[in-house]
Amino acid sequence: MSARGAGRAKRSLGQNFLIDPNLQRKIVAALGAGPDDEVLEIGPGRGALTRHLLGSVRRLILVELDDELARELDAEHRSRPDVLVVHADFLDVDRASLADDPQALKVIGNIPYNITTPILFRLLERPRPAEIVLMVQEDVAERIVAPPGGKTYGALSVGVRSVADVERVFAVGRQAFRPVPGVHSAVIRIVPHRPPRHTEEEERRLRRLVRAAFQWRRKQLGKILRDHPDLRYDDDVAERAAARAGVTLEARPERLAPEQFWTLAGALQ
Repeated sequence: MSARGAGRAKRSLGQNFLIDPNLQRKIVAALGAGPDDEVLEIGPGRGALTRHLLGSVRRLILVELDDELARELDAEHRSRPDVLVVHADFLDVDRASLADDPQALKVIGNIPYNITTPILFRLLERPRPAEIVLMVQEDVAERIVAPPGGKTYGALSVGVRSVADVERVFAVGRQAFRPVPGVHSAVIRIVPHRPPRHTEEEERRLRRLVRAAFQWRRKQLGKILRDHPDLRYDDDVAERAAARAGVTLEARPERLAPEQFWTLAGALQ
């Protein structure tokens, strides 16, 4: 999703092209990629961010779903040994097979807002990239960085921040795009914990707990742990686990910080 070439934006693909060159440079600068880095760009589209990455990084992988735009990108860059154009849905791409070192990879993108959450969780599957800079819908950025206790804090907040550090870098107004979207945007930076702080099995247990908790976010923790069909813990197990996590069984899920969810998930085992 970017700013060069012909063709109308396709609503079915969530395309809104970034036309402000100053913002394009600012987003690329937020990634901080240098001549030794391999960078994957999600949805390069017409090349708004691509043009500022070309020649400044060791290798650039462009993953584009749109048929016409993928053909244009391939025709323009096929002679460059430092550019690989992949015509595919990012959600179906195996990053490990494309990157020289998946854990050293840096990822950037102005991603379709209708599939932001699936892309985020796909990016946070192991092996995780070294750094991720994404343009997302402003309310999604607010949900990711929201502190515990508010309505915007939820499974997405805990899911991302349990495996990575996240910051909201800057806001982007609607007028920076064509066509003009109905929402404002924000750029976020995600830096996965290196090395991971928990095992894959511990992460699976956490995801199960967090998903169940926020499916029943209006209920108290004790009822969720006892009655949710994915959990079904005995009352004494739930009480001991909550005590270890420093919470009460009367608390609701939005009151628990990511660290408390980690402690709770571990104690339940």
